[in-house]
Amino acid sequence: MKNGNTNFDFLILGAGIVGLTIARELKSRFPDQSILILEKELMVGLHSSGRNSGVLHSGIYYPPESYKAKFCAQGRIAMTEFCLEHKLPFREIGKILIPTRPEEASQISLLYERGGKNGVVVERLNKSDLSRLEPEAQSATGDALFVPVTSIANPKLVIKKMAEVLTGGGVTICYGAKPEFIDPVAKRVVTKDQEYSYGTFINTSGLHADTVAHQFGVGRDYTLLPFKGLYWKLDPASGIKLNHLIYPVPDLRVPFLGVHTTTNTEGDVYFGPTAVPAFGRENYKLLEDVNFLEASKFLKLIGIQVLTGRQGFRRLAWQEGRRYMKPWFWQAAKSIVPRLKMTNLLPCDKVGIRAQMYHLPTGQLANDFVVEKAENSVHILNSISPAWTCSIPFAKMIVDQYIQ
Repeated sequence: MKNGNTNFDFLILGAGIVGLTIARELKSRFPDQSILILEKELMVGLHSSGRNSGVLHSGIYYPPESYKAKFCAQGRIAMTEFCLEHKLPFREIGKILIPTRPEEASQISLLYERGGKNGVVVERLNKSDLSRLEPEAQSATGDALFVPVTSIANPKLVIKKMAEVLTGGGVTICYGAKPEFIDPVAKRVVTKDQEYSYGTFINTSGLHADTVAHQFGVGRDYTLLPFKGLYWKLDPASGIKLNHLIYPVPDLRVPFLGVHTTTNTEGDVYFGPTAVPAFGRENYKLLEDVNFLEASKFLKLIGIQVLTGRQGFRRLAWQEGRRYMKPWFWQAAKSIVPRLKMTNLLPCDKVGIRAQMYHLPTGQLANDFVVEKAENSVHILNSISPAWTCSIPFAKMIVDQYIQ
């Protein structure tokens, strides 16, 4: 945008789902205010928002007082309504949670109680129920949980449509606009092609949110510790038919859900993701975007976590580090679908990087969304799963509490 308006009431950095839904809420509240979204890529959906599993989560996992718990149920309904309104593919598939070890029996009870507190419809299953609903699954204790309201949609189509709706409604989205300089005092952002001024700056830059926040003097207690999620595709010729999403009971100390099944709206089934270290903020492929300086920092932080054993990290590192290799990944997948053969897993290009923030003072991974405010700016940190599910009501809260 070399010509036209360069002065905006709101400037949002990052056209992921969080940035788009905040723009949507702002336009609804302040129709006469000007809104600019700067996106460094040439299209939406190339990073976290377009690479997520497409699962609209129920909110069963999260502590009732957390942002995640508060916004999951509302978000799932709101995103469902958006999909139906715009005729986007959507399916209420349901999720089954199974313990893969006998000692996880207590976690089933905890999740059942937590689901009730969070307003999630959840059913306890015995061995017979599980066999009827999902014959391919196996529980180490015979018990399982069924969450019928879990749904799937297509995240790439959702954010593409949302971007189209916003631009049609008067929001400006500028692509290929990576900030080269940000001046919080003068309230301006300089890209290669243009300089923009703003009234309020909103940082929704995901994998880069910490570095942007630091330029405003906030969020200094947080630094990115990225984890790569790798997947394998289920061979359609395997003869294995899954009726629902199947998840292992997770270790609730860490913000990862373990290797599980994901079915997309086209019917393809994937196993994943892993939670292995990434060596760059956009290190999707082996040597792509490897930043050796940052990689050394990431490995140091992971080393500290392993040595201290905080949040069950020692066990997590042992499990996840091996899952780079197919035989160990297969073992994890086989623990929820016993009939799965290693040859049933096909390589695929499905991969994502989690914009996971590390809290330096406590030496722990942040488990919830983090929002920090400076003068004339708001910064969304740790917008990790289920941010896609929560995005619409989360955006309302941001406008209510941090902008309005």
